[in-house]
Amino acid sequence: MAKIKANKKTLIRWKVYIDRARMYIGYVQFLMIGFVFLEAYKETSIGILIFENLVLSIPILFMIFIILSLLIGRLDTVFGLREEELRNSSTSNPVMREVLANMEEIKAELKELKKKNEK
Repeated sequence: MAKIKANKKTLIRWKVYIDRARMYIGYVQFLMIGFVFLEAYKETSIGILIFENLVLSIPILFMIFIILSLLIGRLDTVFGLREEELRNSSTSNPVMREVLANMEEIKAELKELKKKNEK
């Protein structure tokens, strides 16, 4: 039996794998919620129409889901929510702070070199 290394990097990699899986599970949960929602309206006129014509209504509902998802994603991009989330995440990340500090040092050194070359 292979020995499992449980150091810090391994645990973080496992967390990333779990987070990715959680994202895909979220898609399945969303579809299940949609079916539960439709089931709740099964006895209404719209629900009867949907369930009597499943061959037609499933592709239509799927397309509505795709279009709404794209619309929500577009609004997220237009309002800049994702960028702000990444900016906040990056500023709290010590590795990113170090990278940004190094970039600032490089910019300052480039300015000094340009000034020396201009003289």
